[in-house]
Amino acid sequence: MIANYDVIVIGGGSAGLMAGIAASKHGAKVLLLDKGDKLGRKLGISGGGRCNVTNNKELDELIRHIPGNGRFLYSTFNHFDNKDIVEFFENLGIRLKEEDNGRMFPVSDKAKTVVDTLVGQVVKQGVEIRTGAAVDTISYDGGQVSGVKLRSGELIGCRAAIVASGGKSVPQTGSTGDGYAWAEKAGHTITELFPTEVPLTSNEPFITSKELQGLSLRDVSLSVWNPKGKKLIEHRGDMIFTHFGLSGPIALRCSQFVVKALKQFGVGNVEVSVDLMPDDGESDVYSRTLKLAEAEPKKSAKNVLKGILPEKMIPILLSGAGLSESVAYDNIPRQDWLRLAKLIKRFPIRVYGTLSIEDAFVTGGGVHLKEIEPGTMQSKLMPGLYFCGEVLDIHGYTGGYNITAAFSTGYTAGMHAASHRR
Repeated sequence: MIANYDVIVIGGGSAGLMAGIAASKHGAKVLLLDKGDKLGRKLGISGGGRCNVTNNKELDELIRHIPGNGRFLYSTFNHFDNKDIVEFFENLGIRLKEEDNGRMFPVSDKAKTVVDTLVGQVVKQGVEIRTGAAVDTISYDGGQVSGVKLRSGELIGCRAAIVASGGKSVPQTGSTGDGYAWAEKAGHTITELFPTEVPLTSNEPFITSKELQGLSLRDVSLSVWNPKGKKLIEHRGDMIFTHFGLSGPIALRCSQFVVKALKQFGVGNVEVSVDLMPDDGESDVYSRTLKLAEAEPKKSAKNVLKGILPEKMIPILLSGAGLSESVAYDNIPRQDWLRLAKLIKRFPIRVYGTLSIEDAFVTGGGVHLKEIEPGTMQSKLMPGLYFCGEVLDIHGYTGGYNITAAFSTGYTAGMHAASHRR
C-alpha cells in the first residue's frame, strides 16, 4: 500500500487535535479522520460548556489528581505539561483565567472559542481533515502499520497511525469505544472498562422516597468504606442527592473507588458516608449542638438544629439516633444525643453501584500501559502505532486533569509519530 500520508490521526477530540498539530508542526504530512460531522464535540461540552483546558497545579499534585495511572504521564509531561498547555493557548490568542482549585478556563467562558481555535490551527498547519469518515480498521503489513481502512472500503496508506478515538463515555460525542478493537488486532490488552466520574446509585429509603431529592450539601466530606471498615478515599466539597442516589463533584470523585470495591470484594453494595461538619471532631459536634439546645431549652430538637444542618436531613438524623423531633433540652437522653453527633460526622449511605459507562464523564480502563512506550506513546507491539487520550488506561478526576492527559499524550504521540520511519 502506498503511504499517502506520514501520519493518520483517528479521532478529532482534544487528544486527536493536539496530535495533528504536533505531528504537522514536526514536519509530517497529516490526515485527521473523524466519523462525526464536526470536530471537538466532547471538548465543546466540557467544563459545563466553558472548557476547562487544564489545571495549574504543580506537577506532582496534578498527577495525584489522576488516580488512574497518572504516574505514567511523567514522561509525556517532559514534552508537554500543563504549563505548556497554558502557553500554547495564550500564543494562539486565547487568554486564560485561573479559578478555584487551579482550573484554567478561557476568559470568554466559551468552549467554542477553544474548539474553533484548535481546529483553525490544525487547518493553518496544513493538516487534511475528513469528517464523516468512519474507520473500519488499521492495516498492518510486515509487522508494522501500513494504513487505515474506512468503512466505505477505502484504503489510505500511512507510515504511522495515531488512535485518538476516546473511550466509551458520553457516546453522543462519538466516543463509542471503536479504538479498542484496533488495538486488540495489533495484539494489545484492553484492561476492564468501567465508569468513572459518574453518579452513585442507592436504594436507601430516603433515596427511593425522594425526600432528599435535590438537596445540595456544601463543603462536606464524602468517604468510601470497604466491607472490612477501611476508609478507601475521602473527598471534600459539594454533592447533591438525586432520585437515584448521589451526584455532584465529590460523589463523582468517589465513584471509581466504589466500582473497584464492589468488584474486589464481590459484594452487592458498599458504604459511603457524609461528614456534615468536617471541620469539627465528634466531641465538638456533640457539645456544640447540645449547647444550642441548652440556650433555648423549650425549643424542639428539630428547630434547634435548623440553623446548622440541612433541614431535610434533620428528621432522618434524629430518627437514626432514636430521638423524637419534638424532644427539648431537659428531656434529651445524652447517649442518644451522642449517637446523633456520630451520625452528623458519619451519615451512612449504602450504594450499590453507579450509572452506566455511557452516563459517565470518563472511561476507566483501556489500552494496557505496559504495552506503550511512555516517552513516545508508541505501541511496544506494533511499530508505527500510537495511542493518546481516553483510549488509554488513564483516568483522572474532573477539574482539568483528563483534558491535560489528553493534550499531553496527544502532543507526545504526534511529535514522535512525525519522525517515525519504517
